[in-house]
Amino acid sequence: MIDILAIIIAPCVTLAVIRFLSPLALTLGLVDKPGGRKDHDGEVPLIGGIAMFAGLAVSLVFAPPPANVAVVIAAGLLLIIGVLDDYVFLSAYSRLLAQVSASLIVILVNDQYLLSLGSLFFDSAPFALGAAAIPFTIFSAVGVTNAMNMSDGMDGLAGGLTLVALVALACVAGINGAPGQLTFLLAFIGVTIAFLAFNMRTPWRTRAQIFMGNGGSMFLGFAIAWLLIQLTQGATPVMPPIVALWIFAVPLMDTVCIMLRRISKGRSPFAPDREHLHHVLLLAGYTVNQTVWIMLAIAALFAAGGVGAYYAGVPEFILTYLFLIIAAGYFWAMQRAWKVMKLLHRHLLATAPPPVGMHAARPVKRSTIK
Repeated sequence: MIDILAIIIAPCVTLAVIRFLSPLALTLGLVDKPGGRKDHDGEVPLIGGIAMFAGLAVSLVFAPPPANVAVVIAAGLLLIIGVLDDYVFLSAYSRLLAQVSASLIVILVNDQYLLSLGSLFFDSAPFALGAAAIPFTIFSAVGVTNAMNMSDGMDGLAGGLTLVALVALACVAGINGAPGQLTFLLAFIGVTIAFLAFNMRTPWRTRAQIFMGNGGSMFLGFAIAWLLIQLTQGATPVMPPIVALWIFAVPLMDTVCIMLRRISKGRSPFAPDREHLHHVLLLAGYTVNQTVWIMLAIAALFAAGGVGAYYAGVPEFILTYLFLIIAAGYFWAMQRAWKVMKLLHRHLLATAPPPVGMHAARPVKRSTIK
């Protein structure tokens, strides 16, 4: 059975921590200041990650699946590293070392890692990783963690993508009868919604009141990575590994594409830039809210398509090849980002006039774009 108390208490704790820490963060200087690539208004408290972690950690007191306790503890270590990074800049390699260490903690404590990638070929047995299992698990967990971190580029985007993934996972866990994981996922959904109540733009709020910070985005990405691993592995997995890729498709595709482009240009794969999908949509003329909702809609379509196809009986290898084809198409389009922007901009002009006094071909300055 699911634990209703854990599901109710988790978001309440998150809301309470947000209310308590918001003024304190301004006093302590735990804020995001505009400048450089950050184009937001004023100083914004970086306490969203701390608040979400607190809510999720308290929920484990009432419904503690042992595997998730280890994940949350390791994610908490990344939260601390991220908060330090928000205070004093840490190198990308320092953060990478912390992510690898956190992954090793979960592997050693839970004795859990990616053993199989599922059926990748027609009528084949699951593809076993063998000796590569632990290195590939670390690579995957670090990849998902950084994908979420890189998605934290505007109000509501990283939190919204997290919510889409968690709802999809909760549906799978509920259908397949995994009450322990379902309780944790529903509590996770609650704390994410509590955060989004202060982070996502609304008709009555034009900018975010809080950010999750690097600690929050790494914490969310790491937790989702291990939820995907737990639900796709073991003696009775609740879904095949390829469905996990569909559920996390948008941040994953965008991050892989960006890293490949950076490497091809001789730059560090962790170097910051403005070449993500949300930047392309903004430069095409869409507002921050439109961009966020477009990306969330795409993410929801991917998740629903992958989960729906799985339950409809579509073979794993077909889902795998279809995903790879779409990913290749995305990479091709992003390699021609300017043409994509022109196409999107042309569509925008056909549906709505540009703002008065604003040249249609130039990017509009937005608030809270990082």
